[in-house]
Amino acid sequence: MLIDYQPQGVCSRRIQVDVEDGVIRDVAFTGGCNGNLKGISSLVKGMKVEDAIARLSGICCGSKGTSCPDQLSRALRQAVKA
Repeated sequence: MLIDYQPQGVCSRRIQVDVEDGVIRDVAFTGGCNGNLKGISSLVKGMKVEDAIARLSGICCGSKGTSCPDQLSRALRQAVKA
């Protein structure tokens, strides 16, 4: 399943996540802090969706109240609902 998510309140403009059998196969961010987002993408590959949601949910970037990792967790919730 390919999730195409438009994040809100962060620098990245798009998150694409490939999930297969409840496991994250690939993550691609458009925009945002390139190095950090490549690192996050690499770390969550092969991780169960539920585990990634638990680890990333609620992380804030400065005073924004959200972050790119938090927005990724929101995108992953779509995979859980589907």
